[in-house]
Amino acid sequence: MAESDQTSGNSSNFSVTKKTPILGLRLYTLILLTIAALIIVFAVIFCYLRSSRRRRAQLRYSSGLLPLVNKEITESKQEDHVKDVEVVNFEKTSAPNLSGEKKGSFASNESSSSRAESVSVAAAEGVNIGWGRWYSLKELETATFGFSVENVIGEGGYGVVYKGVFSDGSVVAVKNLMNNKGQAEREFKVEVEAIGKVRHKNLVGLIGYCAEGSQRLLVYEYVDNGNLEQWLHGDVGPVSPLSWEIRMKIAIGTAKGLAYLHEGLEPKVVHRDVKSSNILLDRKWNPKVSDFGLAKLLGSEISHVTTRVMGTFGYVSPDYASTGMLNEGSDVYSFGVLLMEIITGRNPIDYSRAPGEMNLVDWFKVMVASRRGEELVDSLIEVHPPPRALKRALLVCLRCIDLDPLKRPKMGQVVHMLEAEDYPFRSEPRSARETAPIRPPEADAKKGP
Repeated sequence: MAESDQTSGNSSNFSVTKKTPILGLRLYTLILLTIAALIIVFAVIFCYLRSSRRRRAQLRYSSGLLPLVNKEITESKQEDHVKDVEVVNFEKTSAPNLSGEKKGSFASNESSSSRAESVSVAAAEGVNIGWGRWYSLKELETATFGFSVENVIGEGGYGVVYKGVFSDGSVVAVKNLMNNKGQAEREFKVEVEAIGKVRHKNLVGLIGYCAEGSQRLLVYEYVDNGNLEQWLHGDVGPVSPLSWEIRMKIAIGTAKGLAYLHEGLEPKVVHRDVKSSNILLDRKWNPKVSDFGLAKLLGSEISHVTTRVMGTFGYVSPDYASTGMLNEGSDVYSFGVLLMEIITGRNPIDYSRAPGEMNLVDWFKVMVASRRGEELVDSLIEVHPPPRALKRALLVCLRCIDLDPLKRPKMGQVVHMLEAEDYPFRSEPRSARETAPIRPPEADAKKGP
């Protein structure tokens, strides 16, 4: 019996190790090569399908159709209070330039490394330098109770935000940036460069930061009433706490913050990710624009920059999505979508709704063209707005989302339009085009001869 088993084993071994007619390779070698080839083929097919699906989704989005991929476009997502700045006549201030180079550019590797050295020294000493304070990692760990889960107040592709309480009782928000392929370092530089010294009551104040080893953390003022997305789309009961007056207050404050970024700074700052979850609210419903990790600096002599398309589906302007050409008009479009969201209480993209209502922008245009503007108002608003106020807000929405970026208003003009009681009802004579009903640009195109 034993001899039979041994003979069988030898036969099996021989069959696997014997040479085959194919290049004289042994059978087991041929099997391994075949398996490796199949794995490579499957990997190539998978990568092709994934790339093809992403291209199709981008093409459909740029043509105005619904996105086919998840909510985020980004591949790797990246105050001492002063009096409010008048929108009509801004006093130009200089955006911070930590690198010491030409405005709008980041530091060279050499200056970055030297700055990192000074960061660690300053953090160790716990001193204030320039506009903000260098915090040590130990300080922030203590303030957030070791970055505990109980202290988490927000999270996303950028990292996690914790509530922090220092020994003197002061409360802050600590953003711990994810160190994903250098994304943390890039976002850290962007936020510090863009808004380090910026102070405006409608922008979240950056108090300081920490840079130790690979850790990058930003310390902000703490805004204690959540964000706009939670109040618009969360479970708030049968009547929303956000009345029409409060919603317009939030819209106007957000517009003022963006107007300051675009028109009150040199170089100007394009936020690039204006959306409801990035609008923080205090207890008096004052809005504060937050999350500048995707922001771009744009000098006055530059009309636009060409960059990788980043942002959030539903808010990104079609012209930027299709060309990658970014300027402040991209923020204006996003604000227009945000204002629609504020008025209707609907998400920009909602797959749970009927096909004609999934895309907020398309549905909004159809409703206005059909003279059904009153039906656009969020049903959770107990007291509906006066017709004049509603018409004014609807007109602002349509002007902000104009498909021609050159026809979109500046954010300063948006503030004026939202605040002016007589807009668009003026006493002076108007042209026939101005007196026509509010209609989206596509409505006229659909009319026959």
